[in-house]
Amino acid sequence: MGSNSSSSGQRKPRPQGAAPARMGTTMRLLTWGLTFTFVTSLSAGIGATIALVTPLRFIPGLSNDGAVPIADLFRSGLQYGLSRPVNVLVMGVDLNLEDEEEDGSLDPFKSRSDTMLLARIDPKAKSVSLLSIPRDTRVRIPDVGIDKINAANYYGGAELASEVVSETLNEVTIDRHVRVSTGAFRELVDVVGGVEVFVPHRMVYEDKTQGLSIDLEPGLQTLDGDQAEGFTRFRNDNLGDIGRAQRQQVLVKALQKQLANPVTLTKLPQLLEVVKKNVDTNLSVGEMLALMQFGLQLKPEQLKMVLLPGRFSQPEEYEYSYWIMSNNGRNRIMESYFDILPDPDAYQADEIERSFVDSVKISIQNASGDPEGGAKMLEYLNEQGFYRVYLADEWPQVLKTTQVIPQWGDLEAAKYVQPLVEESELAVNSTGDLRSDLTIRVGKSWLSSSQSQPVEPSDF
Repeated sequence: MGSNSSSSGQRKPRPQGAAPARMGTTMRLLTWGLTFTFVTSLSAGIGATIALVTPLRFIPGLSNDGAVPIADLFRSGLQYGLSRPVNVLVMGVDLNLEDEEEDGSLDPFKSRSDTMLLARIDPKAKSVSLLSIPRDTRVRIPDVGIDKINAANYYGGAELASEVVSETLNEVTIDRHVRVSTGAFRELVDVVGGVEVFVPHRMVYEDKTQGLSIDLEPGLQTLDGDQAEGFTRFRNDNLGDIGRAQRQQVLVKALQKQLANPVTLTKLPQLLEVVKKNVDTNLSVGEMLALMQFGLQLKPEQLKMVLLPGRFSQPEEYEYSYWIMSNNGRNRIMESYFDILPDPDAYQADEIERSFVDSVKISIQNASGDPEGGAKMLEYLNEQGFYRVYLADEWPQVLKTTQVIPQWGDLEAAKYVQPLVEESELAVNSTGDLRSDLTIRVGKSWLSSSQSQPVEPSDF
């Protein structure tokens, strides 16, 4: 489990760019343990599992042939626990064929980080917060200068990447890192039998330097490893890297469903083998088992996924395209999800203060199956005093429950609006319409509520 970091040496310049009676309990533990640990990495788009990267020879009860009783594996994790919140930087690293060494070898971890995720595991709040950091975020890298944040791993490995992320996000402490090679994702999806997702539109893209070929038809389908990787890494649309982050979160939800399949229990040895050869981390064995123990207790609603707020740069601003981080948005995210208060002296007011009713911008996506569902929600919100509201494209899948989504992580606004919408739930992820502050995805549940019914005129 040694580190493969490239932080030492001079940085090279690079152009920017159980018994039957216990089976139920064992299955529940496996499902939640895998779900938590897969999510903390797979939402970065590449796949791995923190809890399963423990070298098998360190697990009690392991025989010489590498087999380990499943019950013993989980009992090992139950001996450990988290004593405080932990921040883990998870990176999916491209295997760039152009980074071949003189001897023809390729270091799977010495390249750009294709995706970056900062995970906060909080035992007191019993929650996991996952912050997706766009790979094109414009930052200053020590001894390099201005570049995209995904270049930090190339120049200085996990140590430099952690330093840059910390400096960018209000000096947040990065306790540990996990780096995963892109090959892990394809293999893991294949091992669990694929994932079912809805492809919203035709996706065709090819990148020979990354060995990437994407050709997906629209519609609900089960994707194998290669197809799932293509689904998450597709960038050839108007949302680019941000659209990728949204699709990665869709894939996480699909994987959660697949991991609940009892067949997954029989695939544990294969999952372990894939992770062993594709993960680099500075987590100790005890820390991994503590994370496993926490994951066993995690519920789906305790997982929060947000995206670093910002905007796309304009062609006339810079020579290269960047994601320009919003300082106020960053401050809000770090305070709400990581308990980090901004430095008042460094505060930059790039957004104005607002009242929710007057200024929050809400998009409505109809996912009710009723062609009038979106218009009815729009009318209802107008009646409540919200006027910065508009209809977005319909959501392609019919939903049972209406969702209020703070795609930019504005929990305060979401918690104000959600109770106003009957039969709704707060869905903390980044899959909403990025042109607004909040997205209300109208499901069938709201249409059966009193709020969606027209008000009869009074006789007085």
